Amino acid sequence: MKQMNPSELQALLSSGVQPLMLDVREAHELPNGMIDGAQHIPMNDIPARLEEFANYKDQTVVLICRSGKRSAQVGQFMEHVGFTDVINLDGGMNGWATDVDTSMTVY
Repeated sequence: MKQMNPSELQALLSSGVQPLMLDVREAHELPNGMIDGAQHIPMNDIPARLEEFANYKDQTVVLICRSGKRSAQVGQFMEHVGFTDVINLDGGMNGWATDVDTSMTVY
């Protein structure tokens, strides 16, 4: 699985690339901020909801959580079930809030 820091993700998004972005945090974490265009699917719901994004198996999928740990676990699972271009947001939303969008809350 690839790792991408928040600045690299911002550059990717600014270049016009539209990856599938999955925010795997819990619902109570979302008021702290969310990256525009990300879909919220809690980590524990991913296995049951794989069909919703199965057509992305060979496309870029970016996984997001608070710090990058939960999203890395989801990424390992997704690679195991056949996703080929999985990127973990290293530093997660806290890194995004520090490096990219300082209007968001670090928590």
